[in-house]
This record gives sequence, structure tokens and C-alpha cells, in this order.
Amino acid sequence: MPNRTDDTPPRLTRRALLKSAAQAGLAGALAPLASGAERSPAASGVIAAENRKPGTTDWQLTFVRTQNHRSEMIEGYCSHTSVRPGGTIDVFLSAKPATDVTIDLYRIGYYGGKGGRHMARLGPFPVTPQPTPPVGANRLRECQWARTTPVTIPKDWVSGVYVGKLSCRGHRYQSYIIFVVRDDRKADLLFQTSDTTWQAYNKWPDAYSLYDTDAPNRPWNATTWISYDRPYGFYPQVVSNALSQGSGEFLLWEYPLCYWLEQQGYDVTYSSNIDTHVDGGGLDRVKCFLSVAHDEYWSLEMYDKVQAAIKNGLNAAFLCGNSVSGVIPLNQRNAAGKPHRIIYRQGMFGGTNANNSTEKWEQHGPDESLLVGARTMSPANGSGDWIVTNAAHWIFAGTGMKNGDLIPGLVGWEHHGDPGKVPGLEVIAAGQTLKAGGEESSYAATVYPGPKNNWVFNAATIFWSMGLAQPPGLVPPYCHLGRPHGVDERVQKITANFLQKCRIAPAS
Repeated sequence: MPNRTDDTPPRLTRRALLKSAAQAGLAGALAPLASGAERSPAASGVIAAENRKPGTTDWQLTFVRTQNHRSEMIEGYCSHTSVRPGGTIDVFLSAKPATDVTIDLYRIGYYGGKGGRHMARLGPFPVTPQPTPPVGANRLRECQWARTTPVTIPKDWVSGVYVGKLSCRGHRYQSYIIFVVRDDRKADLLFQTSDTTWQAYNKWPDAYSLYDTDAPNRPWNATTWISYDRPYGFYPQVVSNALSQGSGEFLLWEYPLCYWLEQQGYDVTYSSNIDTHVDGGGLDRVKCFLSVAHDEYWSLEMYDKVQAAIKNGLNAAFLCGNSVSGVIPLNQRNAAGKPHRIIYRQGMFGGTNANNSTEKWEQHGPDESLLVGARTMSPANGSGDWIVTNAAHWIFAGTGMKNGDLIPGLVGWEHHGDPGKVPGLEVIAAGQTLKAGGEESSYAATVYPGPKNNWVFNAATIFWSMGLAQPPGLVPPYCHLGRPHGVDERVQKITANFLQKCRIAPAS
């Protein structure tokens, strides 16, 4: 057997996996890396220390085969969106034709510009075709697959977004599973993944997203239900990127922010939309909450918890567009009786914006602009330049920007406008957007003060993260005849200025 260096992740065969499970009393327990035995760094330097460990670009998929948004040759999903260190998730895989499958687990971050770190290898596991679920009531497609393996997360794994790259012995095609490792430590920043929206746009197995329906129902309706118990299909809009096979939208929109924060050494911890719904995601242990990229679907409980936390002194940055728009209940249970696994649309926060709207939805929650600072417009999508209107504001310090200066193409694919009636709110950037069909809309980026010397920033665009970093594997988006130009020092400085105002600085 060749010598293994301390930085080489252990290969866990099925026999070794079961042996370790028997010894630990938990099937699927992962052996920690040798480097995991290092002394734990101080809390403020957890992320900086993690990113000094060896990285790799091998977390990326190389060969993908997709038909009707699905990768039937290899696909899978996890039993939970997030798990704490020491906790266990179940992994469900299907392969057609049957083959042995290896799962390589990676944590996504900066890692010297590589974008990920190899944490462990599981398998190979014999994987056979699993049934495509029948169409249930409300068009629900809910898999009830046989479990491939449980996975127990080592207690020393750092909070983050983790992908499992699925590789097959019988052919070259690959896919992902994805989950969040969350913790309970005090940290500066809480990065909330937008996983409810990943599922809303997930068409797996072919046309079963929240936006698909059967006549005579309109496409945007309250009668379609979707399940977390299924693989993520190939993402269907705006950007065609093989990285999306099995990863939801994380690697399309959210990954650049994750990469940049960890590159800078910010003290960040991660959680999911479901965590915010269930327990607030630990909002009382952080200085600033981050809603990221395309965070469209929230429950009323999520809104209430984040709003209450802001009133109690939490800072918040909505580095996103079209966020806190659709109201979803998360009290439905799946076939196994597990809660928070089924989503359907009840209505809209604040109701439909009247601007040129052809879709009329009744209000089913408070106006999101009272939380975010602005709200989803109608049309909600389009492209435009991000234009400064309040250059004297502290958020522009050191950027050299003047009123009328713009960041080309930074607004899209969806955006916020119509500023909220919040005391002290200031519009810092505003302008027009244009859809490919010629329809116009508007956007407004805002900042407002909280009651305890805290602040809320609304960047007003899904594309904000594209100005922060261009990490390995990222395919820049293009929509409505417009696109962002990539990394921009002004976007980086504006973001850093906001965090500094929140008394948050990178680890030294």
C-alpha cells in the first residue's frame, strides 16, 4: 500500500465503513483527516485556519450527462439540508445502469484559490436504479429510495457548504449531492444558503418545479407542491453550467460570496433556510446575517425571526435580488413523517407589485421592504447598470465613486426596488432595468439603521456576488441581453465598508 501523507484524505471502502460503524455504533462514521488532529484555532480565526489547509480543484465535475434536466446515470440526494458536526445524514443514490459509486466529500471555500478541500472518500457502494416516483396529489414527486449509506460528520469539521462528488466505476459521468454543516459557535457572519429557492426551481425529474403545472392552472400557482426528497436537476435558467447538476443553485450564485469571504478571512458560519425557519439559524450568536443571491422563498416564521433579531441589534446584508418574495409554509411532512421537506406557495409578501404586473397575488405576509429595505418589482427580472445616487454615503468611502458612476451590468437577473417606508432608510443606488422583450422596471439599493446602532444593506441584485470573486468553475451569467463584468474592486470595497460599519473585520 503506498504511503499516505497527512494531507491525503482517507479512502473509506464499504468494508472499512461498516467496520468503523460497528466500532462507533454509528453506520457511516467518517474517519477524520490526520490534519484534523491539529490544535483548534481561536474562534475568530477558524475560517482563516481552515483555508490554510491544502485545497484542490478536483471538487468540480468534469463529465456530465443530462437529459430533461436529469442525470439518470448517476444522481442522489440527502435526508437533511444541514447537519451539525457529530450528526448523521442519510445519502440516497440511484444509477442506471447499476454500477459501483464513490462519494468524494469536499468543503467549499477559498483554499489558496482552489475553491475546495477534499475531506473524505466513501465507498465504492453498489448502486442500482431506484424508481422514479409517481405523480402524487398536487404534482408532488417524492422519492422513497433505499438508503445507500448514512454519513456521520466528524466533530472537527468546520461549518460550511459541502458537496459530494459522485463518480461511477461503470462510466465517466458524475453528479453532486450537497448539504450544509452548521455549528453553534459565536461568529461574526451567518451565511444562509437559499435552498428553498433551489428546490422551487428544481425541475427533477423533468418538469416538476414550483413553476410547472397542468392546465387549466396558471404556471405560477398555489396548487403545485415540491419535495426535498429528490435530486437537484440541471438548473434551467440564465446560466448553463455543468456544476449545477445536483448542487441546486449554490455553485451558480452563492459560491463567489463564500469564496470571497473565506479568501478575506472573515469569521463566517453557515446554515440553511430550514435552519432559519426552525430555530433562527442561531441568529443570536452572530453579528450579521447574510441573505445571498436568489433567496426568493421564505416562511412567515423566517421573516418574523430575522425581523425580531434586527430589532434586537442584528446587522443584515441582503446581497441578493427577488428575495423574501414568495411565502411558503414549511409544516408539511413527507411520506416518512419528517417535517420541513415539502414546499408550496401560499402567496406573496406584501402582495403583487402593481408595476406592469400580469400576475395578481394576494398579500400573505408583511411587505418585505420593511425587512429588506426594498421589494421585488414587476417585472422582477431584467438587466441594468448599478448606478450611484448617494455618493456621500459612508458605504462608498474609499471607492472614489461619484453620483452617476456605474458598475456595468451588475443588476440582474432579478432585483429589488420600491424602497420601504423605514425610518432613516437611504437609497444609495438606483436605475432602470430592461427585459429582453423590452419591458422596463426599476431597482433601488438601500441602507437603513436598526434601533441598536445596527445596519441593514440591500444590494438589490442577484448578481452582487459576481462582483466579489471569479472562483474556479464559475460560469458568469447572461440574461435579458445583459451580463456583469466580473470582479470589481468597488463591489468589494462597498461590501467591506458595510461589514466594517457592523464592527466586522477579517481575521488578522
